[in-house]
Amino acid sequence: MIASPATATTHYRICPLCEACCGLEVQVEGSRVTRIKGAEADVFSHGYICPKGYALKDLHEDPDRLRQPLVRRNGTLQPATWDEAFAEIERRLVPLVDQHGKDALALSLGNPNVHKMGLLLYTARLIRAVGSKNIFSASTLDQMPKQLSSGLMFGNWLSVPVPDIERCDYLLVLGANPMASNGSLWTVPDFRGKAKALRARGGKLVVIDPRRTETAEAADAHHFIRPGADVFLLAAMVHTLFEEQLVHPGRLDDWLNGSDEVGAAVARFSPAAVAERCGIAAETIRGLARELAGAERGCVYGRIGTCTQTFGTLSSWLIDVLNVLTGNLDSKGGAMFPKAAAFAANTMGKPGVGRGVATGRHSSRVSGAPEVFGELPATLMAEEILTPGPGQVKALITVASNPVLSCPGGERLDQAIAGLDFMVSVDIYLNETTRHADVILPGMSPLEDSHYDVAFPALSYRNHARFSPAVLAPSAGSMPEWQILLKLVAIAQGLGAKADVLALDDQLLAADVARLAGEHAPAVLAALAGRQGPERQLDLALRSGPYGDQFGGKPEGLNLDKVAAAPGGVDLGALQPRIPEVLRTPSGKIELAPAILVADLARAGAALKEPAPAFSLIGRRDVRSNNSWMHNLPVLAKGPERCTLLMHPGDAAALGLSAGQLATLTLQPGRQVQAPVVLSEAMMRGVISLPHGWGHDMPGTHLTVAAERPGVNLNAVLDETLRDPLSGNAVLSGVAVVVSA
Repeated sequence: MIASPATATTHYRICPLCEACCGLEVQVEGSRVTRIKGAEADVFSHGYICPKGYALKDLHEDPDRLRQPLVRRNGTLQPATWDEAFAEIERRLVPLVDQHGKDALALSLGNPNVHKMGLLLYTARLIRAVGSKNIFSASTLDQMPKQLSSGLMFGNWLSVPVPDIERCDYLLVLGANPMASNGSLWTVPDFRGKAKALRARGGKLVVIDPRRTETAEAADAHHFIRPGADVFLLAAMVHTLFEEQLVHPGRLDDWLNGSDEVGAAVARFSPAAVAERCGIAAETIRGLARELAGAERGCVYGRIGTCTQTFGTLSSWLIDVLNVLTGNLDSKGGAMFPKAAAFAANTMGKPGVGRGVATGRHSSRVSGAPEVFGELPATLMAEEILTPGPGQVKALITVASNPVLSCPGGERLDQAIAGLDFMVSVDIYLNETTRHADVILPGMSPLEDSHYDVAFPALSYRNHARFSPAVLAPSAGSMPEWQILLKLVAIAQGLGAKADVLALDDQLLAADVARLAGEHAPAVLAALAGRQGPERQLDLALRSGPYGDQFGGKPEGLNLDKVAAAPGGVDLGALQPRIPEVLRTPSGKIELAPAILVADLARAGAALKEPAPAFSLIGRRDVRSNNSWMHNLPVLAKGPERCTLLMHPGDAAALGLSAGQLATLTLQPGRQVQAPVVLSEAMMRGVISLPHGWGHDMPGTHLTVAAERPGVNLNAVLDETLRDPLSGNAVLSGVAVVVSA
């Protein structure tokens, strides 16, 4: 329901600002938001809310948020009409691609894409229309190792098992801080409450982390680990399972390939061999393996700290190897596969078997890095722009992306982007990256959009389907992101800037339905009549999904009308075992020992002999911050300064540093940043922590609140050539640095 000017109304809304996806109640008077609180009736979050939920009001009202297109004229960005903006894109981009080829145009996709239904569904259409090999996203700064290991083991990039926390009695957490993040590649609002319930029923929470995080503070046990050493710990735990005959996969035994190969591959990683490199005693490592094997319902969960390191894919793989070998994969209380109501590839096609995944279908032009999940490493963007020759990137489209702050080597990338022939940004802010754009196309406030979480139900602790309509009517002169992206699709396809995007949407959907429904396509299209854009795609996905009404074949099933009519959404129940149905591997089995992963253990074995650096750098999460784009919202920006350098008091004393003093971090000559020191015994000795996504002090930006306390850009120090070679993910954690006063 849309508010009328003279009434006070309350609206249901799914929060789009982090992976928790909490249900909100938004109170509106006229067109003004007066109150936001957690929605008690939400079947998934049950009234929980974090500070980011309240910030939706600030985001909607932010005077810095762009509300009309900008076009660069005479060297400056100036307001323009939508027609003028799209005409400028057609005038400049089409000849450039015609002259230099499709790969001369790159796309960079940021984190907010996954939080808006229109963006996520229609960037896929834009990627296909552009046809470039140069696709970059935040995934290779964050999660690609987990997607790759899941794809190799289970046959689909997003078949990521998550902890069944409501029935778990032993949860081992590595390199993750769900107390601050509310899960990551695991959608779990109110982790604190669920962890408290786990312990109340006699369960145990154990955290492995170089910092005693908020999650570690609430745990039964916390063990420090040297940054980047997760692979050694995990391999040694697997070694212990084999050595002590604790391998008991249970019912999964019939669905496994490669158990013996794994046992042989970890032979060199005994607890004694890895203890010094991990900073964890051998007997403690054995004890962790025994506890996991002995738990009735146990689970290992690892996240960004395990992904953003040189052995990210190996660590992600070994986490699931541990869950498999202890019988805790696909088992109640263990690591389970959600069954999403819509859009999940592992619910489509023939169950239990598939083509699996492949990498390296093409490689980057300069470094030769392999494509993974259709993407190249984001850290290669600068060299692809700066290196002359056939295929050189000369134009860029960014969609809700700020790689100048989020990518290692940000200063070089900033210089590279400044030299592009043409750049378009779909973004609501004039930020560190979009300040270089020739055209900026702003989307609408989230409160003006309807919303369904396209990706996160496939990662949720419980199965559900929830939809929230727009809270407010669209502002005058605004354009939905899905229509903005379709305009770009039309330009890329040669249809021109004046193409009818609604007609184009009809054509694209008809092609999708023809592939899905064959001879029944006309009837399916007729059933979807009355909707357009993302909501029409959502109705199609729900009706054809695993709980759907199958267009009348199952009248009791779901469709968008039913989900929209349900206060707080539809609860689809606790996670259930899905093997073998969920598998999409050619063998129809879990591939426990993918060849490229087993081979990469040799690299880990060689690194095991190397001494740990004097100081290692890690990032950290904060409940009031999500990457680089929420620092302009007053409700989140208030409070203590967050871009600080955490350091153990003993390390600080040895360096002559005191609290509040600026410390200099040097990664290599010419790359330094300075940050104020905060002393914390929560830090492991020899480890320092500085968060990512800061550095809001560049000229040409318009982020008033963020500029008051800009912080420093950690990625100016990090080396863009450091990557996990399998996934292409940037190495952000465990990096050796020199610290000085």
